[in-house]
Amino acid sequence: MDIANAGYEVVVVERLPSIGGHMLQLSETFPTLDCSQCILTPRTVEVGRHEKIKLYTYSEVESLEGEVGNFRVRIRRYPSYVNWDICTGCGVCQEKCPKRVISTDFERGIGKRKAIYTLSPQAVPNKPVIDPENCLYFTQGKCRVCERFCPVGAIDYNQKERIFEEEVGAVIVATGYELLPLTELGEYGAGTIPDVIDSLAFERLLSASGPTAGKILRPSDGKEPKVVVFVQCAGSRDPERHMPYCSKICCMYTAKHAMLYKHRVHDGQAIIFYIDIRSAGKGYEEFIHRAVTEDRVLYIRGKVARLYQEDGKVVVRGVDTLSGRQVEIAADLVVLAVAMVPRPETRALAEKLGLRLDEHGFLEEEDRNFAPLESGRPGIFLAGAGTGPKDIPETVSQASGAAGKVLSLFSQWG
Repeated sequence: MDIANAGYEVVVVERLPSIGGHMLQLSETFPTLDCSQCILTPRTVEVGRHEKIKLYTYSEVESLEGEVGNFRVRIRRYPSYVNWDICTGCGVCQEKCPKRVISTDFERGIGKRKAIYTLSPQAVPNKPVIDPENCLYFTQGKCRVCERFCPVGAIDYNQKERIFEEEVGAVIVATGYELLPLTELGEYGAGTIPDVIDSLAFERLLSASGPTAGKILRPSDGKEPKVVVFVQCAGSRDPERHMPYCSKICCMYTAKHAMLYKHRVHDGQAIIFYIDIRSAGKGYEEFIHRAVTEDRVLYIRGKVARLYQEDGKVVVRGVDTLSGRQVEIAADLVVLAVAMVPRPETRALAEKLGLRLDEHGFLEEEDRNFAPLESGRPGIFLAGAGTGPKDIPETVSQASGAAGKVLSLFSQWG
């Protein structure tokens, strides 16, 4: 937006069908508990309508050639099987589609979507895509309900991948992050316990646009959990088995989760296992204090050693390191603050762009202290959690900083 508002043309390439990233999945943000959609949606809509911004969603960068001031980018757009040029986003196709599948990406496996879908009600662009792996027409050669009911004839089962080329003066890389898969956390059930979920799945439970419309319900039986245990540093700060680094945002969003759970389930008990609290940010320490004093969240200093199912509960075993005593809690729901890791596609993109990665697979800055936005390749800048764990304010600041770098570069050319 900063670059476009300065009068320059901007090309945005987004791997998903709509823009917004993980913030689309969030309920509220810390430490203000503002509605994330209320913050994000006006900005994504403005991006979608801006005359200087060209969006390539459901697309990836295929190659980059040239040098600063004269880059040539090849962009691969994947087939959505919907002609977005004539689609009005009315939603009739999604309403009529008979096929419902588990949404493993956006809803984190606790909700369902149709075989033709948009990521969220606030999606920009608000255009659906067909999932060929689950669509009855692609898998069984029958159905075509969406085609029959589409009022403008936008369904196109024969749509193919397309390649576009753009010439740009500079590039900003903001690949974002993913969460360490639960399947890699054997000590926490390896993803086999239905009522052990990750933090983004809990965000979807909290969200009014989520699968439970904001009600906190257990995935296994749909009942309201009365005891919820939050486990911090699940896969972080664990050099022997998982990631050695701190994921930076977990202390804060876990406190937020516990507070929002208490706001919805007033007679519930929220328990947080932590190693130590890292709340370095404006208003962050006060936020933690509010969780303890006002919402009566119970903090237990210690590491959880094991989780297992027993009699319809998830048994949490750990140690209270302050008292030195063993702790065992029969929880109704367990939420893991899982390590932030680079997106799987980051490595391939870095190779295409000629960028370096650090030892953990994040994009490596030219200098972490004095050139945190430079990639080491002239004309290519970095921003956001693609370089390492960051919260929303820091990500926004880096994005504005990267935009400033581009504008400074352009100003030298008149």
